[in-house]
Amino acid sequence: MTTTALFDLLERLDAAKIYYTLSRNRPDTVLVSITVVGMRVEVDVFRDGHIEVCVFEGSEGPADDAAILERIIRENAD
Repeated sequence: MTTTALFDLLERLDAAKIYYTLSRNRPDTVLVSITVVGMRVEVDVFRDGHIEVCVFEGSEGPADDAAILERIIRENAD
């Protein structure tokens, strides 16, 4: 098992003063969630050291329409 890729990434984010959180959603990865202006980034760091990156871009502005929240909950409920 290699942890070098994970620690290298965390050190780079720390040096850049970019806020992140860590979580585990899968047994073979650590998820590094990064939020910067206008973008959310999910980085899966795998046990073997390879990395997959997903980028989500969009507006960070608040929505005045409360129906948006209701729609999101309804469309994503189990």
